[in-house]
Amino acid sequence: MAARVTYRRKNTYRTRGNVVRKIRTPGGRLIVQYRDKQVKRLVCAETGKYLNGIPRVRSNLLPRKQRTVTRPYGGVLSAKTVENRVKRAFFNEEMKILKNAVQARKPKTKNNKKK
Repeated sequence: MAARVTYRRKNTYRTRGNVVRKIRTPGGRLIVQYRDKQVKRLVCAETGKYLNGIPRVRSNLLPRKQRTVTRPYGGVLSAKTVENRVKRAFFNEEMKILKNAVQARKPKTKNNKKK
């Protein structure tokens, strides 16, 4: 039979916020230690896929270096999404340059309408 312990707080129900762990102290007493809530995994804001490299802990407990990934939009967008955005921006700029080049090559004609 498991040793019995008493809760330290008022809530006596086994809820997500009332998870406890039994700990034996150096003095031999058995006490409860309250566990932190499990945090949901971060997801990409655009695709909804899980973000890798970011731990599942409360963000205020970690330094900024461990809360994000070192790249633009790190910790908000996935690597593939950022890559696709960079490619799209590059191709859009290339298209603008091509349009300007085609416009410059085209001979300019004036349409004179007779009255």
